[in-house]
Amino acid sequence: MTRSSSAPRRVRTATVFASAVLGVFVLGAGLAAWIGVRGAVAVQHLRSAEATVAAATADAQDPAGAIERLSDAAADTSAARSLTDDPIWSAAQALPWIGPQLAALSVTAAAVDDVASEAAPPLRTAAQLLAPDALRGPDGAIDVARVASAAPAVSDAAGVLQGAADRVSAIDAAPLLGSLASAVSSTSATLERAAADSDALRRATILFPRMLGADGPRSTLLLFQNNAEWRSLGGVVGAVAQVDSTEGHLALTAQASSGDFAAFAHDPALTLPDDVRGIFDTRPARYLQNTTQIPDFALGAQIAREMWRRTHGVDVDAVVAVDPVTLSYLLRATGPVTLPTGDELTADNAVPLLLDEVYRRFSDPRAQDAFFQSASSAVFQALVEGRGDPAALVDALTRAGAERRVLVWNADAADQSVLDGSTLQGALPASDGERTTIGVYLDDGTGSKMDYYLHPDIEAGWCGDDRVVVRVALRNGAPDPATLPAYVTGGGDYGVPVGDALTGVYVYLPRGAEVTARRTTSDDDTPSGFADGTHDGLPVVKWSVQLAPGRSGVLELDVRIPTTPRLDVVSTPTSDPTEVARTGACPTLEGAG
Repeated sequence: MTRSSSAPRRVRTATVFASAVLGVFVLGAGLAAWIGVRGAVAVQHLRSAEATVAAATADAQDPAGAIERLSDAAADTSAARSLTDDPIWSAAQALPWIGPQLAALSVTAAAVDDVASEAAPPLRTAAQLLAPDALRGPDGAIDVARVASAAPAVSDAAGVLQGAADRVSAIDAAPLLGSLASAVSSTSATLERAAADSDALRRATILFPRMLGADGPRSTLLLFQNNAEWRSLGGVVGAVAQVDSTEGHLALTAQASSGDFAAFAHDPALTLPDDVRGIFDTRPARYLQNTTQIPDFALGAQIAREMWRRTHGVDVDAVVAVDPVTLSYLLRATGPVTLPTGDELTADNAVPLLLDEVYRRFSDPRAQDAFFQSASSAVFQALVEGRGDPAALVDALTRAGAERRVLVWNADAADQSVLDGSTLQGALPASDGERTTIGVYLDDGTGSKMDYYLHPDIEAGWCGDDRVVVRVALRNGAPDPATLPAYVTGGGDYGVPVGDALTGVYVYLPRGAEVTARRTTSDDDTPSGFADGTHDGLPVVKWSVQLAPGRSGVLELDVRIPTTPRLDVVSTPTSDPTEVARTGACPTLEGAG
């Protein structure tokens, strides 16, 4: 009886076990199907939202309409969020392999939905307040109160965008499938750009009304940098102007050229810190042209302000630097302007006309400075008259700011703090536990305008756990020196052969960085040399290189730096916007000696 009764029990047990296993498989298959279907539908909604956002952001001529279309994406992003935010989906995120995919999709959907549902409404409010037709009064003044009233809405939107960007950028891409990793990376880049743009608008709505005289008369000193003769922050300062503003009314009240400040050649305007003098001597405080040689605009701006005070008796409230490339961007918004010489200054000819042609026409530096002044005045007048599309103007200034071509310093500490952390401050490269930043700054040593023909190629990359390689290549692409004016070549007056270009390259490294190797190479016997220094605790390596036309030189530094998630490199903006320093794979140098 015992044996006969045990067999059925074993059969029943096996049957129950098999049923349980089958049930588990069926349940698992069901859950997988549930997750798979919901995930596929969520991806479709996100793609639809992405197409809507792309169409909206592409319409720079109609910001208000673009924001309305951006709101249309909310239905898709909300659906995607709901599909990836139920208990089953959440539980499955703990599973190996599939879990990180589900978590990434869920975080991305939630972040994008926050942007569509929480950032779009305040942006809509800001767009209405900043509508071009409403920003100018009947007298042509900018309605600074209206601009300031948009600040709270823009600040709310900027906070949402930055939060969304931070959440997506924190996703670990290592375990993600290729297509999902690419989508997350693309979304992260889009959110980062949107966050940066909204943050720039936030700062502008706070600071611009103050600088435009909302709280009382303000004066601003404009410095026009010349990229044909490099200085760390762009180029020599050749022309300057004072702009006064009261309640949105702007007026160009005074102009001068670098030659008007000769009195400081033997009497520095300010006493420079010891570490700055150790690198640049006292030249930045003795010559207006060199005030942007220090890669810290706060210091250079104060020197220029003091020079202006002593020569014109005015303590300006702010100092702003721009270059001809910035003017070319602005001209795309305003349209061409006519100069007193009869020349038509356009977005396409501004850079070659101001950095090359002017020297072929005029041999007298004062005539050259006068031409610069007339060009800058004409563009300024076009802006004052309200010419140009406001959205295009915002795009122009945003681009110039991102390229470090527009620099701003305010004497009022509270006003200046609005710019903290932005490229507009022109500050020394900053590093922290999340980011390592290296600065590569270029300075002319020829006493010429040859840098219009010089072409830098700058890159940096991790080459190991704590090893960074910085590579700086320079090429002299000048034509036959005999075809160039003596003022452009320097005429050999400062000991550099006609046609050659002598450049000082200053590499600013993070605190605690250790240079373990220096290598240079060239395609001839290019003279070069090194010098070291420290600026505000940052190690500085100076490389001096002299290049004849058609010749190139390359510097490679091996640097030991604690590893951080992000590596950045910033450099002097040149006359060519495509010459941008970059980071990437470990740079290589063939034939280094």
